[in-house]
Amino acid sequence: MSDGALSQDEIDALLSGVDSSGGGGGGSSSAAPSMTATAAAPGGSETDRQAIQTFLASTVDAMSSNLSMLTGSTASLTPPQVSYATRDSLLSQIPDTVTSVKADFTSGFPGEHFFLFPEPAAKAIAGLMTKEENIELDAMTMSVIGEAISQIIGTQITALTNKTGNKSIASVSPEATNIPKAVAPLPGGTFSTALYQLDLGTGQKYQLWEIFGGGVTADIARALNGGGSPAMGMPAMGGGMSGMGGGMPGMGGGMPGMGMGMPGMGGMPGMGMGMPGMGGMPGMGMGMPGMGMPTNVQSVNFPNLVPPRAGPHEGGNISLIMDVFMEMTVELGRTKKLIKEILGMGEGTIIELDKLAGEPVDILVNHKPIAKGEVVVIDENFGVRVTEILSPMERMNDMG
Repeated sequence: MSDGALSQDEIDALLSGVDSSGGGGGGSSSAAPSMTATAAAPGGSETDRQAIQTFLASTVDAMSSNLSMLTGSTASLTPPQVSYATRDSLLSQIPDTVTSVKADFTSGFPGEHFFLFPEPAAKAIAGLMTKEENIELDAMTMSVIGEAISQIIGTQITALTNKTGNKSIASVSPEATNIPKAVAPLPGGTFSTALYQLDLGTGQKYQLWEIFGGGVTADIARALNGGGSPAMGMPAMGGGMSGMGGGMPGMGGGMPGMGMGMPGMGGMPGMGMGMPGMGGMPGMGMGMPGMGMPTNVQSVNFPNLVPPRAGPHEGGNISLIMDVFMEMTVELGRTKKLIKEILGMGEGTIIELDKLAGEPVDILVNHKPIAKGEVVVIDENFGVRVTEILSPMERMNDMG
């Protein structure tokens, strides 16, 4: 093109990752990079892949239970198949439009982490959670999907904490968006992807992808395999050097009396640091099986988890915001109208709402439902008497 502008066909080709510059040769040029990417995808460790797959398989029952509670249906997830992928190889597997839920880890194993749903799966989940049919993927629906993923991630973090002992694991609040697959925020290089089959009890099964950045995969796998984690140091050092006594000839025999001539040596947990001439191995007196030094094991006593009582002038941090105003509204009902119906409204038009006469009205704080009540008249003003405080689950279901 003489003016340097791109045609619509060229723009569409760039978004879908296809080279459109070669006319009839475009098919062969796009196939070759795909084959190369597929061949290069398994770039990570097989041990790491297996560790991630085994861990995720152990969480599917709890994740399925959470989804069942949220959707009110018998939801289930199959144990995932974990594999390594690149951007090109994964784009060839996912549909053209996906719902992406970004939930990066911020601590513990910091890095990229998110989920991908096909659009029909996102609509099915949101529809069950909000009890609506033919639901649209608008901002409110995305909020509902984010809440569902938040519950799944909470389950995973709890299980990962128990498996690795790392108590600093945290993630950002999940943020869901419905986007073309070409702009999906896939990690660079090689990353791991877990492919689940999701059944919501409707007879329809959906694919669900969970993606971990390459660095996150390696860090989690290392912790699962007993190698520690970035936030934990090297807790397994003593056990990982179990053969030190026999593997360093002369260490036991070259230092006569090391195990016997120094009674109570096992009771000197800082021996390696207090005796630099021993070879500069910190903690040698603690965890070196075969050295003739017994391991000093002590139980841990935790304090009782009893919250301290506030003094007469202490109200806690909540007192700092007691004088902040919040908007409270009472919603009589809702309805949906076509644009032509709205434009045709005039004085005397009756709008039918989705609430029955005598049915409790919704009480909202900052546009979030918190309670239900009945309308009353106080002198010449309307009022509302609170009849029910919504549970957290009911609040989430009412978000739609």
